Amino acid sequence: MSFEFVHPWALLLLLLPPLYWLWTRRSRPTAVLLPRTGALARLQSRGTRWAARVPSVLRALAFVCLAVALARPRTGSAVVEEQAEGIGIVVAMDISSSMLAEDFRPSNRLEVAKRTTARFIQGRKHDRIGLVAFAGEALTQVPTTVDYAVLFSALEQMQPGMLEDGTAIGMGLATAVNRLRGVPGRSRVVILMSDGENNRGDIDPRAAARAAGALGIRVFTIGVGSRGIARVPVAVGAAGLRYAYLPVTIDEALLTDIARTTGGRYYRAADPQALSRVYAEIDRLVKTPVRVRRYVRHRELYLPLLLAGAALLALEWLWRGSRRGVVG
Repeated sequence: MSFEFVHPWALLLLLLPPLYWLWTRRSRPTAVLLPRTGALARLQSRGTRWAARVPSVLRALAFVCLAVALARPRTGSAVVEEQAEGIGIVVAMDISSSMLAEDFRPSNRLEVAKRTTARFIQGRKHDRIGLVAFAGEALTQVPTTVDYAVLFSALEQMQPGMLEDGTAIGMGLATAVNRLRGVPGRSRVVILMSDGENNRGDIDPRAAARAAGALGIRVFTIGVGSRGIARVPVAVGAAGLRYAYLPVTIDEALLTDIARTTGGRYYRAADPQALSRVYAEIDRLVKTPVRVRRYVRHRELYLPLLLAGAALLALEWLWRGSRRGVVG
């Protein structure tokens, strides 16, 4: 809610009544003293003197009301109509056993990736988001939706062992692209993260990237894993997973080609903080376009002031015509 005067210059007229009062006081004629003037003054009661001032007060109040009305006061309320065109996003996440590598302490790669993805989803508002899991094969966990609670629940449940082990990057990308084909809107994005090399699946990752580019889908790829040696699970024993220290092998050339082919970008996330920064940058690059239209409705307030001014002038006229208005 706002308040304004359309013609604020008219408020300068409010200076006239006090100026007129000062001028009349200075221009009064010099009094002629007559005998017994004190006695004559006492004959005029306080009530009579008050009644003599009423017309002047009424006229001054009427002038103030009319001057403010001339300035046209009004209130305004802005109504914002927001039209948002959501982006279609599919997150394709590698859930192969190597994502349990413990180089993202205190958690493994997969847990950090899941938490960071959840924070990314929380920052979106109008977007349809889907979730694809891939290992030796690919599976759509959640089709594109605006029900983010379903996405959070699916993220929590994603674990290695849900799919045949391996790293089928091509199948994961193709599944994500297929999910975006029917999503409306001009902007569609795949976020693909993997910590290994493509070693399974029947779909070539570069062919899937070319299909994504032909459909106008950008792919942002993330290589997840530290540089050098990492503690990686290699087998399941009686006491649980058995780990070994192995070289981290991420096919960065492949992930870079996929991103470049589609107009996206490749990122390397070597620690939890780097993964958070990567998601923050992707979030800035794929912001939802929003068109805002603003309408302002005004409520004019000058009419009540005009009526009040007219009523005060009429009251002055009636007062002058009454017995109280006649001062002897």
